[in-house]
Amino acid sequence: MNFKTTIRTLAAGIALAALTGTASFAQELTLKLGHLANEQNSWHKASVKFGEELSALTDGRIVVEVFPNDSLGREMDLINGMQLGTVEMTITVESLQNWAPMAALLAVPYAYNSLEEMDAVASGDIGEQIKAEIIDRAQVRPIAYFARGPRNLTSNRPIASPDDLNGFRMRVPNVPLFVDTWSALGASPTPMAFSEVFTSLQNGTIEGQENPLALIQSASFNEVQSHVNLTEHVRSWIYLTIAEQTWNQLSEEDQAHVMTAAAAAQCPASALMGPNRLN
Repeated sequence: MNFKTTIRTLAAGIALAALTGTASFAQELTLKLGHLANEQNSWHKASVKFGEELSALTDGRIVVEVFPNDSLGREMDLINGMQLGTVEMTITVESLQNWAPMAALLAVPYAYNSLEEMDAVASGDIGEQIKAEIIDRAQVRPIAYFARGPRNLTSNRPIASPDDLNGFRMRVPNVPLFVDTWSALGASPTPMAFSEVFTSLQNGTIEGQENPLALIQSASFNEVQSHVNLTEHVRSWIYLTIAEQTWNQLSEEDQAHVMTAAAAAQCPASALMGPNRLN
């Protein structure tokens, strides 16, 4: 091999190495984001928007993979996974009460008379205290929040008074406050993953469940329930969250990119669900 051929070979190798290095640089981190809603729900659309914005802000270095329909795991499993480092992100809130007691303040029955009252709490000092406790005790960091529609009770018969709840078998999320409240009203609440609710209603394991109208519609509960009782018993918000250990691994610049993308994701969700602001 002569000198000229050797130089060409070395140059080709260097060029290939440079291209390979650029390709690996193009995607440095993948964030897995799981949630319980389906693809039509505003949570999913906001999650996809977050991923698009973050990828654009980081020139593709950070990619977000969104897993709807509990396909990455149930809500409690995802929170545990975030603490263990196997999952990076989820959408959650009341279930965090199992670690951070102040999270219960997001779901106190009839605590807020309007969306505006709730938004003032979420974006104010109390909201900041709730977030701080969640970060400290659950090792999960809220980065944006979405208003939720009021929770309503579905059933196959009218529920007009607390007396109609005696022995009523119903699903609730794994939230101690929800279990205690419905038990005090005479019902028989059963904590259950959202992905199990439709089948459990269909086969009669439970008689009803409670959720915002948007989630009731997107989950097609109308196919297995005949009544929506407009109880509007809880107004709350829900957090887009990232694992604290994942957050701490990001540079300050990328942390800022995450918050900018979260703000962009919050805006479309706000348009669908009510006024919100990023804290």
